[in-house]
Amino acid sequence: MTELAATLHARLAAIADPSRAPAMQAYMKSAMPYLGVSTVPLRAACKAVFADLAWRDAAGWQRDVLAIWRGARFREERYAAIELTGVRAARAFQTIEALPLYEEMIVTGAWWDYVDAIATQRLWDILRHDPAAMKPLMRAWAQDDDMWKRRSAILVQIKAKADTDLELLYACIEPSIASEQFFLRKAIGWALRQYAWTDPAEVSRYVAANAGRLSGLSRREALKNIGAAGKGKGKA
Repeated sequence: MTELAATLHARLAAIADPSRAPAMQAYMKSAMPYLGVSTVPLRAACKAVFADLAWRDAAGWQRDVLAIWRGARFREERYAAIELTGVRAARAFQTIEALPLYEEMIVTGAWWDYVDAIATQRLWDILRHDPAAMKPLMRAWAQDDDMWKRRSAILVQIKAKADTDLELLYACIEPSIASEQFFLRKAIGWALRQYAWTDPAEVSRYVAANAGRLSGLSRREALKNIGAAGKGKGKA
C-alpha cells in the first residue's frame, strides 16, 4: 500500500459507520465489502486527502490512481480512486492517453456504479477534448465482447445535450440494440431519454423507426420524459 493509499484508508475508516456497511454491500450486490461511508462524507474525505496533490506528468497520476484502485479492500476505496481521476490537478491528463487507465477500471470494476461515473465524466472529458481520436475508439468499444465497454460507449454522451453527435450515439447503440442484457437495454434507454430533453421529436422518430428492434425497457426509458421535454426543453 502506498503512502497515499494508506492515508486515504485511514481517513475513510475514521469516518465509517460499520453498521451501515452490510446494507450498502447488499444494495450494490458487491463481492467487495464496504467500510460504511456514504457519498457526501466520502467526497469530503477525498477532497481533504487529495487537496495538495500535484504530479509532474500523467504517469505519476496514473500510478497513484491505480495503486488505490488495485489495492482496494473496500468499495469506497475504489470510489475514491475514481474521485482522484477528476481532481483539478489532473485536468491536463484527460487525454486519449488516459483511455487505457479507464479501460482497466471499467473492465475490472465491471459494475454500473463504477462504470457509469467513469463513462459519463472521464470518457466524456476525453471525447470533448479529442473527438477525432475518441470517436472511432468508442465505436470499437460499442462492438466489444465486454458488456461494460459497450455500456460506456452508449453512455459517453449523456452530458452532451445539443452537442450530441447523433451519428456516434446511434452507431454505439446499434450493436446492442437487440441485446438481452439488462444493463445494455437500460443504457440505451437512458441515453435516448437524456437526449430527448434536447430533441424529443428526434428521439420519438428513432424509437418509432426501431420499435421492432428495441427492447420494451429501452423504449419505455427513451420515451419516459418526452412530454416533459416538450414543455421544458433544455433541462438536464
